[in-house]
Amino acid sequence: VGGFEAGGGALSGGNALSGGNALSGGGIQATGNYPGRARTPDELRMDLEKAFEMIPGPHRLNLHASYGEFEDRVVDRDEIEPAHFQGWINWAGNHRINLDFNSTYFSHPKADAGYTLSSKDEGIRAFWIEHAKRCREISAHMGRELGNPCIHNLWIPDGAKDITVDRWKHRELLKNALDKIFEKSYDAKHMKDAVECKLFGIGSESFVVGSHEFYLGYALTSGKMLCIDLGHFHPTESVSDKLSSILLYTDELLLHVSRGVRWDSDHVVIMNDDVRHLAEEIVRGNVLDRVHVATDFFDASMNRVGAWVIGSRSTIKCFLAALLEPRGTLMSYEEGGDYFSRLALLEEMKTMPLGAVWDYYCLRSDVQVGMSYIDEIQQYERKVLRKRDV
Repeated sequence: VGGFEAGGGALSGGNALSGGNALSGGGIQATGNYPGRARTPDELRMDLEKAFEMIPGPHRLNLHASYGEFEDRVVDRDEIEPAHFQGWINWAGNHRINLDFNSTYFSHPKADAGYTLSSKDEGIRAFWIEHAKRCREISAHMGRELGNPCIHNLWIPDGAKDITVDRWKHRELLKNALDKIFEKSYDAKHMKDAVECKLFGIGSESFVVGSHEFYLGYALTSGKMLCIDLGHFHPTESVSDKLSSILLYTDELLLHVSRGVRWDSDHVVIMNDDVRHLAEEIVRGNVLDRVHVATDFFDASMNRVGAWVIGSRSTIKCFLAALLEPRGTLMSYEEGGDYFSRLALLEEMKTMPLGAVWDYYCLRSDVQVGMSYIDEIQQYERKVLRKRDV
């Protein structure tokens, strides 16, 4: 597997710098208050380094704007600057880790009314437009400093819990706000823009302004990257099936790998059919160089470092399984109309020894093989995490 990008809520800490349900508001909710959460950026970076020790391959971190280092000063979201993230940039450079970046439109008083960029309050809209502009500037700075394009992803929680009469105006306001945000262009060598859709969220069950159709249309007409999250669609939808359509019309796609369980889209990623089918479509379509894959989940009900490791390793396993697929043989059966042999081989592959290849890959990557990472995380919890709550 080539470069693996761990991002979204997963390796940007999820609930790491806050207790209990503090990461909430606007269709997003982290549950649990497992002991040992990081209380400072330094502790969060320490936890990330421990997680990276158990995840094979090169690493990448997707950082939220809320994780800036403000040195106890009050810096609102429309005032953030590249300097507030220089510590993260220096750390990433020292560890040969590249960065991506997210605007943060939740857990803020100006998001409590349910609308940010699509708010009918001009002052609220202006505040969040400025936030996004500054986040794009920060992203470009990160890309220049690290010599690798930083993807800035924009997701807003805007919507309503119950029946909404005036959907048209909110979507018109969002389109106009996005146009203002993207007025300034940046060199693609430093920064790339992505916009992320959602079906519904907690508190926005009946209306989400930034739907799949809205952002698909905006991305294709504005030259922006579309971000697809596995947990942001109806449970019966096949997200993997969307790739071969979307990539006919756009050069790149950003994927957030999460695990949806009913209405919650951000459970720890496991090696399930949804992720395996996603990896298979990417490999079968020969678009590994056109798809950016990030994990996006947060769960504060268990050891956070362990959750990051499980989700990341599971995602990489799915891509390994896809890369091991005998695609040439399967294609020859399919093109010859031998559907029996195609199905038979697909079934036999389910019990082929993927684990042995995975163990070898971990061994070559100098990370824990098999279940040995469980003991490593348990030791880290005893020696480091538990002491934070004393």
